[in-house]
Amino acid sequence: MDFSRQEYWSVVPFPSSGDFPDSVIKPRSPALQADSLPSDQNLSGEYFRYKGILFPVGIYSPESISMVENAEVHDDDIFIVTYPKSGTNWMIEILSLILKDGDPSWIHSVPIWKRSPWCEAIMGAFSLPNQPSPRLMSSHLPIQLFAKAFFNSKAKVIYMGRNPRDVAVSLYHYSKIARQLKDPGTPDQFLENFLKGEVQFGSWFDHIKGWIRMKGKENFLFITYEEMQQDLRSSVQRICQFLSRPLGEEALESVVAHSAFKAMKANPMSNFSLLPHSLLDQRHGAFLRKGVCGDWKNHFTLAQSEAFDRAYREQMRGLPTFPWDVDPEDASPDSDPGPGPSPNPDQASEAPHP
Repeated sequence: MDFSRQEYWSVVPFPSSGDFPDSVIKPRSPALQADSLPSDQNLSGEYFRYKGILFPVGIYSPESISMVENAEVHDDDIFIVTYPKSGTNWMIEILSLILKDGDPSWIHSVPIWKRSPWCEAIMGAFSLPNQPSPRLMSSHLPIQLFAKAFFNSKAKVIYMGRNPRDVAVSLYHYSKIARQLKDPGTPDQFLENFLKGEVQFGSWFDHIKGWIRMKGKENFLFITYEEMQQDLRSSVQRICQFLSRPLGEEALESVVAHSAFKAMKANPMSNFSLLPHSLLDQRHGAFLRKGVCGDWKNHFTLAQSEAFDRAYREQMRGLPTFPWDVDPEDASPDSDPGPGPSPNPDQASEAPHP
């Protein structure tokens, strides 16, 4: 695949508190000192393995993941679960608006990572005191590492899936600018590692196959990036129904409008411009870029596409059809994406992610 074009990027999962562990961030300018960021740094690009799954050193630890496994879960907790680069931040923005009945003041005053802190990060969501109820939390964990207490609770999980080809392309670019991730190597090397699950959070195939087993449970919603791009309004209504939080027409329109690509790109609390380069180096391009579902076709070579298809067929045999499986030849990234939440015809209808 030709990865010459810059992807938009997702922030690394990191603590929502202003007091970061000394091992996580090192400030590089006086302006950062005002944010009380610590003075040490341990973003080495090295990984550790926890129960067979790779995690970046400095952002996670065996202890922080174990804390999630054994955490107390409240019945009104709301979890956003995704494989990396699958729409996490888009869903956070939508839920932030739904929980405030469409009022955008929260998304304009509080950084997105504080609105939905990460479960598995060092100083993660479960270690933060005095969180408002309901707690909104995010996680990339595979199902076997998730909080055991969840499965005997009424807490809710929204799992967002995305075409793994687009995930691979986005993750490749993200690996080049995220300080906690090791260099992805050549596109061929990275794709081979991705298909083998030798990347952060393990195999995409195992991740989705694990969580899809929850489909049909009252406290589990499976939704895809592609569905949301095609019809954001209906997707928001579906999420509201799942959360038992119906919105009036005006509030619904506010959620759709303020979670659109253009709105998030213009919002400093959501576009990650507040992050230091030592965490996410945006000097090579904007965090949110124009994008469309199916952009992988602009990057994969024929050989890479065929290799991916072989692995996909083998791994996903017996599973239900996903939106990205239907008429893939009709999903050209250069074609009209159809109806969706784009603020204007010049904006791609794909929402910004994670």
